[in-house]
Amino acid sequence: MAVVMRQGRSVFNLPVAQEFDPARWAEAAFDVWQASGLSAHEIDRTAARRVQVLVSYARTASPFYARRYRKAPEHPALADLQPVTKADLMDHFDEVVTHAEVTRSSVETFIARPDRIGRSLAGRYSVWTSSGTTGLPGLFVHDPDALAVYDALEAQRFRGLRSPTDLLRQLIEGDRYAMVAATDGHFAGVATVERMRHWAPWMASAVRAFALLQPCGALVDQLNAYKPTILATYPTAAEMLAEEQEAGRLQVRPREIWTGGEVLSEPTRLRVQRAFGCRVRSAYGASEFLPIAWECPHRHLHVNADWVVLEPVDRLGNPVPPGTRSHSVLLTNLANRIQPLIRYDLGDAVTVASEPCACGSYFPVIAVEGRCDDTLRLPGRRGGEVMVVPLALETVLEESAGAHEFQVVQRRDGTLAVHLGAQERERRGQVRAALQSYFETCEVGPVDILLSRRAPERDAASGKLRRVVCQLPR
Repeated sequence: MAVVMRQGRSVFNLPVAQEFDPARWAEAAFDVWQASGLSAHEIDRTAARRVQVLVSYARTASPFYARRYRKAPEHPALADLQPVTKADLMDHFDEVVTHAEVTRSSVETFIARPDRIGRSLAGRYSVWTSSGTTGLPGLFVHDPDALAVYDALEAQRFRGLRSPTDLLRQLIEGDRYAMVAATDGHFAGVATVERMRHWAPWMASAVRAFALLQPCGALVDQLNAYKPTILATYPTAAEMLAEEQEAGRLQVRPREIWTGGEVLSEPTRLRVQRAFGCRVRSAYGASEFLPIAWECPHRHLHVNADWVVLEPVDRLGNPVPPGTRSHSVLLTNLANRIQPLIRYDLGDAVTVASEPCACGSYFPVIAVEGRCDDTLRLPGRRGGEVMVVPLALETVLEESAGAHEFQVVQRRDGTLAVHLGAQERERRGQVRAALQSYFETCEVGPVDILLSRRAPERDAASGKLRRVVCQLPR
């Protein structure tokens, strides 16, 4: 697929829906379809060709990469290039992006408005935010060609749709897609749902996002009324909903449940399958590249290696062989030109399988060790327990208190100890108020909140931060 940059200045003060370009989508869809049957060698060759195009473009159009690659060979292999971190990209945002009119200031102004979720910057670019286990907020801008590639990968390899007709057929047959997630920020998942609703209003009644940050009873009532046939959410939220289904309060019959954003453990998968009586599938993605890997019928995650390169590395940044757990992984996004990501340190630990999958696909198989925070079990104001999903709690502290480096620990006596980073300690009052407000909304209480003087404790081996920890006996 030839990725074409469409030049021209734009007015950034008018957020409009990203227009659907059938030609662009068809080109991406054909490329994905054609590549799905490639051999391992052909996949590697396709990615290598795209790496050269991307690096050449970045050296020309991005002052940051022009400076960084000044001494690199004319046609470098990825291993010849210095990795980049989120801090590198955020500190030099205006030099990284390849169009001068896209600036950090314009992006921050855009995301300050929740009503712009799913809309596009200048009618062209999607903006997604992330924080992750590093605690550093990230701003990621994606151009129309990249969005077309993501859509095609998601539709064909994960969902198994070969054409728009397949999607139309599912909608005619009554498919209703529900995403249960944090909906108040410019996060990749909910922004994608809202983008779809904006450019295809006829799909709006069949594609909806439901706020996880609301009382569980209200969420259950909304899902019961909507009756989704496909439910997408985090594994911890899926387990919470499974408990509601088992208790008879939630009464939905989806044909599939999709999970992402956290590691899907086998016990969680089995419990959710039993509760809903349907297939549970996992995917792996990020704000940096939405559909990194999809799950095949053998429950293996296959990397979309024709459009994204993953390099597992050890603590020193050296490559690790298949079968060995990495310390981190370097990601190269081969689809996006507006904000090039080349050997970007994603932070997740992955293991690449040594053998090809029995499903017949030659796209590489990985096991991922990503988020592994705990669900908290807090006393309900009206008795019983209230499950608080970690990603919901993290979103509250990030969005309402501006905290990013923190660790919430539910001690054995039920007390919540909140450990804050150096900058976050100046927001102690906001942190307490945000937690109290959220717990009141969720009808949790009373809960003792202790703002500890200790810093968050990172894992000694990985250096990663578990931001929500439950020490209660299981």
